[in-house]
Amino acid sequence: MSTVSHPLFARFYARMSRAMESAGAAEHRRALLAGLSGEVIEVGAGNGLNFAHYPATVSRVIAVEPEPHLLAIARTAAASAPVPVEVVAGVADRLPAGDATLDAAVASLVLCSVPDQGDALREIQRVLRPGGQLRFLEHVQADTPGLRRVQRVLDATVGPRLLGGCHCGRDTAAAIEGAGFAIDRLDRFLFPASRTPYSFFLRGTARTDLPAGA
Repeated sequence: MSTVSHPLFARFYARMSRAMESAGAAEHRRALLAGLSGEVIEVGAGNGLNFAHYPATVSRVIAVEPEPHLLAIARTAAASAPVPVEVVAGVADRLPAGDATLDAAVASLVLCSVPDQGDALREIQRVLRPGGQLRFLEHVQADTPGLRRVQRVLDATVGPRLLGGCHCGRDTAAAIEGAGFAIDRLDRFLFPASRTPYSFFLRGTARTDLPAGA
């Protein structure tokens, strides 16, 4: 199955994400994508807000999105992107690309909602060339035991149902390393500045293993 339908959340997210852009999310997207080059796959493109921030050194983006409403918005956004963007229906654990064919992957606010982070990250590994980059921007588990307990309760009850499968308490950095990536850079921050179960973010760069002797 290449689609995942969350129609109410998709409409809510499309509106909320625009407000987040003006509140500072756009700067985080620019930092996430700065310096990318070559052929890129974006996993979980949402409504395409990353597209405007891809640098000219990127030759092509394959943007994968499973939710039909967000997919339609992303296709509109792709038409005005500064680089060629092809938007396709698909899911993170079955990406539409061959083995070791792409230079980089982007995961932005998606690893919280995939059914299995390990499966998604191993699939990203599969499509990247040796030494390929993974750029990630995700909200993750809190930094105190009390808030982590709140996150676990939300993740086990209403959170995923209301928020398109989102799990706010995942240890995404550990999952990335567990899938075989080497993390080169990791920045942690609050967004927004208030400490809520959904405010803990990380942005970073990881790479696949280089071939022996590289």
